[in-house]
Amino acid sequence: MLAACGGSDTPAGPTGSGPLVKTADVPVGGGVVVADRNMVATQPSEGTYQVFVATCTHQGCQLQKVLNGTIDCPCHGSRFAIADGSVVQGPATEPLTDVAFHVSKGEIVPEVAAG
Repeated sequence: MLAACGGSDTPAGPTGSGPLVKTADVPVGGGVVVADRNMVATQPSEGTYQVFVATCTHQGCQLQKVLNGTIDCPCHGSRFAIADGSVVQGPATEPLTDVAFHVSKGEIVPEVAAG
């Protein structure tokens, strides 16, 4: 079954608990979408990380890739900056939602309740 934009199959917020990804697995100038946790971790510059909810602010599609400095939505082409989640290309008009996190023992650990 395919999920349409805004469908209930996509979690609204981040899910799960514990480490999200190893820092070594997040490329500098890129990022990693962790679909089963509905989060994306990025490393805009060496040693600087960000975590966002991997849901497009346009119509709720799950973001699927990080390419050329943006987090891209497959549904309508919205793109978001890896550094701060701001909109680089619409139709989305709102930035991605930040997820609080910390780095511990080489892993990015979101500070969210299990979902």
